[in-house]
Amino acid sequence: MLVMETYGKILLIAMPAFLALVLFEKWYAWRKGKDNVRTADMISSLLSGVTNVTKDVLGLSVVVYGYGWMVHHLALCHVKAGWLTYMIAFLALDFSGYVVHRIQHTYNFFWNGHLVHHSSEEFNLACALRQSISGIVKIFAVFLLPAALLGVPEKVIAIVAPLHLFAQFWYHTVHINKMGCSKKLS
Repeated sequence: MLVMETYGKILLIAMPAFLALVLFEKWYAWRKGKDNVRTADMISSLLSGVTNVTKDVLGLSVVVYGYGWMVHHLALCHVKAGWLTYMIAFLALDFSGYVVHRIQHTYNFFWNGHLVHHSSEEFNLACALRQSISGIVKIFAVFLLPAALLGVPEKVIAIVAPLHLFAQFWYHTVHINKMGCSKKLS
């Protein structure tokens, strides 16, 4: 339960930061004469994000619990939380997120839960917060198996997961020209 508390506390800190950045993007876009953040759409995205975070903070997400089970039952070794452990956790979350995102775009069953994220007519930071509430049980945890086998503690995953979400947040703006990728997923 301590792991979900840690995860929830970090998300509660991140939400005001997300809101401030979404509002900054709205102001910046308006200032540049390229306002791609419709107010009603932005409010819808923000409310979707709040609903999703509420679900996660209340412990309704099975991802962290599923990961904890894998670590306790499948780990080949157990490591202490150091900088390398946090790096491995970040890479494992990034790998898992990438694979899950590809699966969601490839298979209709998974696209059904992901399409909410793509339901905006504009591409902006608020869209990053637009997530489906149906993601209570996710396939995400399965792809964290490499980290679990290495014995990365679940508390490390709980700390790195919101930080990883914050890193993914930036993919959703058109106001930063390139971030190392030559092609966006549709």
